Amino acid sequence: MGKDLITGAEALMRSLEHEGVKTIFGYPGGSIMPVFDALFDHQKSLNHILVRHEQGAVHAAQGFARASGQVGVCLVTSGPGATNTITGIADAMIDSTPMVVIAGQVGVGFLGTDAFQEVDLVGITQPITKWSYQIRRPEDVPWAVARAFYIAKSGRPGPVVLDFAKNAQVEKATFQPIELDYIRSYVPVPDVDFECIAAAAKLINNAERPMVLVGQGVELGNAQQELRQFIEKADMPAGCTLLGLSALPTAHPLNKGMLGMHGNLGPNVNTNKCDVLIAVGMRFDDRVTGNLSTYAPQAKVIHFDIDPAEIDKNVKVDIPVLGDCKQTLAEVTKLLKPNKHTEWLDSFKTYEELEFEKVINPELNPLSDTLSMGEVVRAVSEATNNEAILVTDVGQNQMMSARYFKYSKDRSIITSGGLGTMGFGLPAAIGATFGRPDRTVCVFMGDGGLQMNIQELGTIMEQKAPVKIIVLNNNFLGNVRQWQAMFFNRKYSFTPMLNPDYMKIASAYEIASARVSTREELIVAIDEMLRTDGPFLLEACVIEEGNVMPMTPPGGSVNQMLLEC
Repeated sequence: MGKDLITGAEALMRSLEHEGVKTIFGYPGGSIMPVFDALFDHQKSLNHILVRHEQGAVHAAQGFARASGQVGVCLVTSGPGATNTITGIADAMIDSTPMVVIAGQVGVGFLGTDAFQEVDLVGITQPITKWSYQIRRPEDVPWAVARAFYIAKSGRPGPVVLDFAKNAQVEKATFQPIELDYIRSYVPVPDVDFECIAAAAKLINNAERPMVLVGQGVELGNAQQELRQFIEKADMPAGCTLLGLSALPTAHPLNKGMLGMHGNLGPNVNTNKCDVLIAVGMRFDDRVTGNLSTYAPQAKVIHFDIDPAEIDKNVKVDIPVLGDCKQTLAEVTKLLKPNKHTEWLDSFKTYEELEFEKVINPELNPLSDTLSMGEVVRAVSEATNNEAILVTDVGQNQMMSARYFKYSKDRSIITSGGLGTMGFGLPAAIGATFGRPDRTVCVFMGDGGLQMNIQELGTIMEQKAPVKIIVLNNNFLGNVRQWQAMFFNRKYSFTPMLNPDYMKIASAYEIASARVSTREELIVAIDEMLRTDGPFLLEACVIEEGNVMPMTPPGGSVNQMLLEC
């Protein structure tokens, strides 16, 4: 293998196989055509999924990565093909999703000439990637691919871009696969400071009202079991961020619900009452903290994180615990004394009862004949025995799904957190079905988000991807409308939606479908959807002006949640 001359395109194929890649999402074009030509001869080992838009490719790669824990891969051409991936790359960066984007580029001799479909992809993507590199020679392919995958999946995961010049795709060089587990000056996992471990354990042991904030870092580090042992030994309540919701089963007695603007009342209010706040693999996002000047001022803060840049970035930390949380949680747990915080845990019950009375029960058991978003979500969740993977788009559908879906397995929520990308849901769900073909994938979206990447129904049709699509149709851009209702005097400026007939669209794509507007129809349709061997689109006509509550007003304190609009 080492002596034969092969093209850079063929070297890429062999390098991807060496990295264990089996699935690629992509779209061909002029500057990447030699790679697709080589891919034709590797179809037995590399399954290429033809999407209908490059944004669909990158979101599908994200969904694949989040569901499987592997690196997602997408393959696109230069110019507009490459720039169409930018939203997904930025989304993957802020949500720490391991992904490698390989894009075609004009030949080296044409760089800087404004050649057809030339764009400075490295320059564009450097701020939103862990690493962005241009391959100019075929002999550099194995090195670049090995480095890309190592960087994407190590430490705090994230996206990497390889900009592949066309001349390097067709020119030849010898090939030798590269094993890589070290890059000089790159420290993906900080060394553990055992003085900080001891200090954290001491603070927790002496705490009367400790509270744990669970982020996606627990899932990224495969530390779900370590987290449970940690909170159970010290009897500590936990709240989960949006991306961390499935790190702890919904039914776990110490799980007090979701943190943040539309989270549960108890964990949000008690954030400002705890004496020790323990953040694990989360970044103190503004949607979690609300007004930073009034966020947990009474608490000592312990922050477990793998990324030193997150320490003291938003919230001043008393004890930083740097490292892989799978290791650091276990080390702290060894030093914890078995404890009970009965009175502190009981304090959550008052808020749980109030939220159930004012928000949850009216949402799940509405007096109106019209379906609510929450009851649709809960009905689907329970019909899957709370074992499905939840994928969401962005908006009210996202918050309602996160609140009312239940999680019993790890890696069960895939959503666009930091960037809030409408159009994420449908292609991400496609990717999830390839990442975990053994699990049911349910994607909830609004009528707005569905139409942003609706062309990916074509990918579902071709692949027969068993995506269960639930459209919560309220004929509005619901999240913006809610803010207009609450903060802009009900001036519904360009938020009402005139929708197409989704049943006809589903039929055109050979996707089974049903439209429901009553509870009786809903139960029958969910059963049909889950029994259907393949994709299904369920359109639920829900109340048009429903609101996601509770809500921390923008700029408000986390403990001052509104229960009514």
